[in-house]
Amino acid sequence: MHPVNLFDELRFAHAKQDIQLSCNDPSLPIDSSNLVYKAAAAFLNAAEIKQGVTIHLKKKIPMAAGLGGGSGNAATTLLGLNQMFGNPLTFDQLEALAASLGSDIPFFLQSKPALATGRGEKIVPLEPFSCLKGMAFFLVQPGFGIATAWAYKELSRFPDAARGKPGRAEKLVHLLRTRNLEGARAEFYNSLEAPALEKYPILALYQEFLRAEGAVATLMSGSGSTTFAIMRSTGEATDVEKKFVARFGNCWSAVVPI
Repeated sequence: MHPVNLFDELRFAHAKQDIQLSCNDPSLPIDSSNLVYKAAAAFLNAAEIKQGVTIHLKKKIPMAAGLGGGSGNAATTLLGLNQMFGNPLTFDQLEALAASLGSDIPFFLQSKPALATGRGEKIVPLEPFSCLKGMAFFLVQPGFGIATAWAYKELSRFPDAARGKPGRAEKLVHLLRTRNLEGARAEFYNSLEAPALEKYPILALYQEFLRAEGAVATLMSGSGSTTFAIMRSTGEATDVEKKFVARFGNCWSAVVPI
């Protein structure tokens, strides 16, 4: 897992009681089904805090995009409330809360790349890969989301993809550490592409286009629907973004330096 300098915004304030969540996107639920709300409730309960909080969420990351927007917001809620209330919980306690809320959430308690195992909740932080310094991510979301639950359910139809190859992630880490980008290119893999690309072949066309434009690597991010490409510079990524729009039309995209 690799951090990307792309984010929503959260604002926290004290309240007399209860959790009051608001959001600039009216399509996002703001009740107890929201991960931010769940994280706030879990924190207040664990820290034995009786007063309430008000939280405003400003969405910038597309929803159901495989970019970890909800998970990152939940982790930030734990960190933000802990700071606001004077750090009543240790990092280990926050990590346990994060793991109980969702598999990817512990990753967002820190800011480095990481090797994630188990359900994704076991995090081993890694130093930034020097071979990627100066490069950039090009991210594109096609205008529709893919539900994580659907992707995992459908993965059962692709047993070879579901089983994966033991040690593959560790091999990729080793190749990136040793600056072997050509070797690393073949080890980028996402098993959830099996059901996603079958149902949404446009995502395969995105990858074909990006490879032809010189991407170091291109994959679907998480359970999708965002596709990412690693380009050799921000300038190259910006040029590819323009060519992508000319080829496929306007949709959400971003160029983010690594």
